[in-house]
Amino acid sequence: MKQILPLAFCLGLMAAPPLPVIFDTDLGNDIDDALALAILHAFQSRGEVRLLAVTVTKDNPWASRAVAVINRYYGRPEIPIGAVTNGVTKDDGHYNLVIAGAETGTYPPAVAVLRQALEKEADHSVVVVQTGFSTNLAHLLAEPGGKELAGRKVKLLVAMAGNFTKPDFTEYNVKMDVASAKRVFDEWPTPIIASGFEIGERIKFPASSIEHDFPASNPVAAGYKAYMKMPYDRETWDLTAALYAVRPDDGYFLLSAPGHIRVQPRGEVRFEPDPAGPHRYLILHDDQIARIREALIWLASQPRR
Repeated sequence: MKQILPLAFCLGLMAAPPLPVIFDTDLGNDIDDALALAILHAFQSRGEVRLLAVTVTKDNPWASRAVAVINRYYGRPEIPIGAVTNGVTKDDGHYNLVIAGAETGTYPPAVAVLRQALEKEADHSVVVVQTGFSTNLAHLLAEPGGKELAGRKVKLLVAMAGNFTKPDFTEYNVKMDVASAKRVFDEWPTPIIASGFEIGERIKFPASSIEHDFPASNPVAAGYKAYMKMPYDRETWDLTAALYAVRPDDGYFLLSAPGHIRVQPRGEVRFEPDPAGPHRYLILHDDQIARIREALIWLASQPRR
């Protein structure tokens, strides 16, 4: 007698394993980093992601401590955290103290955390989501064997960086550490997809969601309320990078033709088309904005596991 398996069981057998992700962030400079981290936790709760590590490019101890509080809130205090060495933006940030509260932890150098996380994973499996400065990844490239390790273990780098509609625009993540951005875009050994300033600028995260969809205990919501005077709708620069990184085939965005992203001396970026180039950037069509915004709201506000 042939056994008929339930559809849900069959679908479970076909489900892809969680995507190993490293999140590299300048948490504290803008609230979109915190929302992007919330989204990655939601993806992990849904079985789509395995968050290997969070590395911080804001050179202030409260940034890493705020990450620790967020990770603990979502039930994952074991996720390794790495702190930048000789980074930029050394101020406390606009909301990290509110999130971190009485947190007192100290954290190892980000490069060490990156190396440890990558070494444990299968070749060409890891997606790195960079939503801050390129400092940590540039430091990894400068380490003996760092470039080889990245090329062997990483399959894709998704970076919130640049502006691909205004060639003379100096986007914050690039201009604050131009040398590191140039090194990463010139030397990184895997494909890079950039989510430019123009993408997140057109999609706003609504204050109404913060006020109604998030419990008062959620540290990301507390950070949002502290970042600017409420109510305000904030651009979703870093959230779009996280969304694409995990769901590249869901039709939220189109991709440019391949080419090379070149960082200029003041921090502008230029895109040079090349069929063999390793870089592309996201393109947003108006008819996807509402769908993307809805996905970001649902993910960021998903209750902790």
